[in-house]
Amino acid sequence: MSEEKYVIDTSLFVNPYARKKFGKTPTTAVKSFIKKVSKSEIDIYMPPLVFKELNNFVEKDAIDELELVIRKRAPNTYSIYLPAAVLYDFIEDIRARMNKGMRLAEQFAQDNRPDNDEKLRKLREKYREAMRSGIIDSKEDFELVLLAKELDATLVSADEGVLKFADQVGCEWLPAERFHDLIKKKS
Repeated sequence: MSEEKYVIDTSLFVNPYARKKFGKTPTTAVKSFIKKVSKSEIDIYMPPLVFKELNNFVEKDAIDELELVIRKRAPNTYSIYLPAAVLYDFIEDIRARMNKGMRLAEQFAQDNRPDNDEKLRKLREKYREAMRSGIIDSKEDFELVLLAKELDATLVSADEGVLKFADQVGCEWLPAERFHDLIKKKS
């Protein structure tokens, strides 16, 4: 077992910018990743929920191969300590986002232009940015950070919210787009 541990996110394979050195599609990126990681002496972890999420983007044969080179492990959510200040900041952030989302909805409701399809598209785009950008917004995101914290591993993600939360709880992290270079050095 290696001293170097990494917890990887789906974004390593799904985000076009993050995966570009591994491959053009999520499936080719996973296959290239497997070849490179197989030659290295590092331990790669992925929470089961994140692995399940990746199944939606990658062909089954690549997923089956990936399962042989990574370690699936859920974080022990009952034993991990998170400072109350982190939750306090998270709640404040959610409240500000909710208020911003409400203001966007009010603007949409007051706009009397007839092109509803275009208005809805803009509302969805602005609402998604206001509510989800730069924040952990799923159990999968939360599990990534918790597992990295529990294992004292480096978190690898292209998700801005995941990396921000990792910073708040004291996890080491590496932007996903840099992971290819790291593996190349380790091979």
